[in-house]
Amino acid sequence: MTDITHTRQRRKEARPGEIIEAALILFHQKGYSATKLDDVARAAGVTKGTVYLYFSNKEALFKAAISETIHPNLDRIEELAINSTESATQRLRTAIASWATALNDCKGSISKLMISEAGNFPDLTDFYIETVVKRSRLLLIKLIQAGIDSGEFRQTDPDMLARVLFSPILLTSIWRHTYARQDPITYDLNQLAQFHLDIVLHGIAIAPEHTL
Repeated sequence: MTDITHTRQRRKEARPGEIIEAALILFHQKGYSATKLDDVARAAGVTKGTVYLYFSNKEALFKAAISETIHPNLDRIEELAINSTESATQRLRTAIASWATALNDCKGSISKLMISEAGNFPDLTDFYIETVVKRSRLLLIKLIQAGIDSGEFRQTDPDMLARVLFSPILLTSIWRHTYARQDPITYDLNQLAQFHLDIVLHGIAIAPEHTL
């Protein structure tokens, strides 16, 4: 196989990723509704026919973008948190820090996009909720329950606590991508996440008995 053939093959293999990257930028800039596949093709430097070669429609492209960008992060976080032999407290810190880092590095907010488009595209919303939101919350619930079972945390509602833990990170991420000019946030999400987690952990930790 010639060098030119190798180059073409590599280029072909890279195209889906390039199309997804271009689509995500446009989704963040214009919204899902306003983004056309013609726009995506132009931004990716390919023809519209090439886009259809890999993605049957815009919905399939959006789902692929979620699967290629967010799901791998969730896989990695689950691997780090679930298979670790560390304490539940430390695993909870690892999971929260990993989420915060992933959101901090994003060029836009998928959550903001989903909130704005949820009413118009229920199928996409269902996909996002099931494969991202509920999956993320379930991991936190498992870690919280592990801490309760091990005696590290007092009895509490794991589902409610999972929502409490993740909400500030999510809101701050959305805020950064909405009001950056009017109210810029100078610290990164990991700082906020650990600050919030410290406060929460002091509220749920079982303090050692005091001895006289």
